[in-house]
Amino acid sequence: MKVVPTTLPGVVLIELVVHHDDRGHLVETFHHQRHTALGVAVGMSFVQDNLCRSRGGVVRGLHYQLTRPQGKLVSVVRGEIFDVVLDLRPGSPTFARWFGTTLSADDRRQLWIPPGLAHGYQALSEQADVLYKLTAPYTPDDERAVRWDDPELAITWPRLADVVVSERDARAPRLRDADLPRRSP
Repeated sequence: MKVVPTTLPGVVLIELVVHHDDRGHLVETFHHQRHTALGVAVGMSFVQDNLCRSRGGVVRGLHYQLTRPQGKLVSVVRGEIFDVVLDLRPGSPTFARWFGTTLSADDRRQLWIPPGLAHGYQALSEQADVLYKLTAPYTPDDERAVRWDDPELAITWPRLADVVVSERDARAPRLRDADLPRRSP
């Protein structure tokens, strides 16, 4: 495995080792000792796995937790997505900045998102299955969202012509009006 830093402190891309032969391939998607040695999820445990399927054009997010932040290890098991992370950590030098990257089942890269950041993605393929490991359980009353198309954030979503969002995400406030975490995780 190899870790590639991003423009947001603590957010890293993980390039996994893929073992190919004439039968297909094998990928070790998580190994606690190896991931920890690379600085991913140090001092944390994963407590929940989510698998989400989206059709092409769907945007999910930008979601975050107000008081019980989740770290997320994101992988794509089918298709391709444009994944976005928005820094909401109080006092962070990169507060309100975002990082975006393409993840796919073919490239087998993962994205580690530490607690305190908002997360969202857009399905680029006809169908995308996204698996993410969480360091804290989902708590509906603690979840918040920032509007995916906030003009002040200027996120460059690749498929603007056919965006589909949930009613809840469409009603999410802009960053300047959002209820944000008040302390670092």
